[in-house]
Amino acid sequence: MARLNLLEETRYEKLPVNVYPNQKEASKRVAQRIAGLIKSKQETGKPAVLGLATGVTPVGVYQELVRLHREEGLSFKNVITFNLDEYYPMQPDSAQSYVTFMNENLFNHIDIDKNNVHIPDGTLDKDAVAAFCMDYERQIEDLGGLDLQILGIGRTGHIGFNEPGSAPNSGTRLVTLDDLTRSDASRDFGGKEKVPTKAITMGIGTIFKAREIILMAWSQRKAAIIKKAVEGEISGEVPATYLQLSDNVEFVLDEGAASDLTRFDTPWLVKDCVWTNELKKKAVIWLAKTLNKPVLKLTEEDYNSHGMAQLAVEQGPVYNINIDIFNRLQHTITGWPGGKPNADDSQRPERANPAKKRSIVFSPHPDDDVISMGGTFIRLVDQGHDVHVAYQTSGNTAVWDDDVLRYVEFAIDFNKSIGEDAGKLSNIYEDMRSFLEQKRPNQIDTQEIRNVKGFIRKTEAIAGARFAGLPDDHIHFMALPFYESGKTQKNAVGEEDVRLTMELLQAVKPHQVFAAGDFADPHGTHVVCFNIILEALKRLKETEEWVKDCWLWLYRGAWHEFETHEIEMAVPLSPQEVLRKRYAIYKHQSQKDTPVFPGDDAREFWVRAEDRNRETASNYNELGLAEYEAMEAFVRYQF
Repeated sequence: MARLNLLEETRYEKLPVNVYPNQKEASKRVAQRIAGLIKSKQETGKPAVLGLATGVTPVGVYQELVRLHREEGLSFKNVITFNLDEYYPMQPDSAQSYVTFMNENLFNHIDIDKNNVHIPDGTLDKDAVAAFCMDYERQIEDLGGLDLQILGIGRTGHIGFNEPGSAPNSGTRLVTLDDLTRSDASRDFGGKEKVPTKAITMGIGTIFKAREIILMAWSQRKAAIIKKAVEGEISGEVPATYLQLSDNVEFVLDEGAASDLTRFDTPWLVKDCVWTNELKKKAVIWLAKTLNKPVLKLTEEDYNSHGMAQLAVEQGPVYNINIDIFNRLQHTITGWPGGKPNADDSQRPERANPAKKRSIVFSPHPDDDVISMGGTFIRLVDQGHDVHVAYQTSGNTAVWDDDVLRYVEFAIDFNKSIGEDAGKLSNIYEDMRSFLEQKRPNQIDTQEIRNVKGFIRKTEAIAGARFAGLPDDHIHFMALPFYESGKTQKNAVGEEDVRLTMELLQAVKPHQVFAAGDFADPHGTHVVCFNIILEALKRLKETEEWVKDCWLWLYRGAWHEFETHEIEMAVPLSPQEVLRKRYAIYKHQSQKDTPVFPGDDAREFWVRAEDRNRETASNYNELGLAEYEAMEAFVRYQF
């Protein structure tokens, strides 16, 4: 019976999928399987032939393999590896090369014979590439093929660098990279224009011959493409769907990457459910949106014909369910994000008391506050709350190099205009200019350049916060140490990051903390900053009474927005408030027009924010609630 239930749950899935609670646990399981293969091959005196991947996805696997080598004696002397791909052209000692990546993350830390390591050569003349690719295939075949191939997946659905349009029988070859793939790599190269347009990659046919294939994916950012790969029709437009034809493949996912699969996203379509209030709200909203109907117009037939008959039977009549969900949606809407004084707060998202609250808005980058919750920020100030803003990082990697020269030129001219000697500053300027003219992709800036970039973002943040109505002593710049590496790859979070956050919280003793909950941020800074806040609050909760009355609200908006069923507080904005928010975002001039790291959304940040806020309001209106100009959304996090 258990097996039948599992088949029912996974009937939309066209290949085996294993889901783990988090990336760390999943990575350990994959590493253990690789270790088991290596040991079994050692026992028979044969080599283990591994196909390896690069990128963020397999890093945890490599870390665990290194640990197994150092702490448990796992030897790699019988291991032969073939990497999936390499950029072309690419020097092996470049910071962005996959030779560098593999050495830093695996090969330099284990006892593998470097003669057994094979990575496509990005230094070849173009007319030598075809012969190299044929030889790469021949070496794999002479060893009897790959025992195990590990894969990640790109948001285009590519495996290796087999982009949409790749043939299922393709071999190792030179390919042209998709524009989205290059956008995703832009942070590693210091801008998309510096990302190579081509790469050498193993083909789908080569991958397919491996005796075992494990595709790994982490985070909600990969959820949409995973759904296509696992549940979609086989298509060259999503090369990973070809893996559905293999009997030897397994997808290993964390909960975020699996979240769009039918059994997790809309479980009522595949099984009987335990109808919690949260699942009921999600299902009813889904049904209304699917049928393009207001919630109060849904019928019993609608429920029955869309997998929700069980809910209708257990908790019906359906009109009562509709009214319940409608009321719960209505109760999320408030024009008083700090709570409405002297009002019944039993059906409101925030407490009425204290009437004037101390609030901290934590902003991972110096513009996330106004982009994601600028309207609410301004509303809190207007309504008399004691509002602070804390900019957790300097954001100094996201400023154009020529802006640095422009600002220093301004400073030189200003010094001259007031009769000050600008000689020393002019010398620094010439050093900056010389450095920038010779700067390599993603090379770490000099300290002076990093300082200027940080000053640019700091002054913009001050201007935005002042526009929102904050006094200067309520504007805090934390410069958390984890971020100040000078590189796009940041340092690990340390005790100092948590200590600085605890000190600010202790100084303010807030009733409300607003933090970025947009964990789809492609650079990862948002989730790192959130975890620092969470750790600080948890520690303080053990010793300080005020923390027990402190509520933590998450906002989104810079990259994605909360789904309607997730929203616990929706703050409507008038047309005038939308404009005030826009003007606050405008203060961040270095991020306007085209920012250094725009992600794959070409719209300016103020346009993204307004479109998302209007979409949230439209979603509420389509469900049968009042029509507002725009809405900012929040979810309360219990800690």
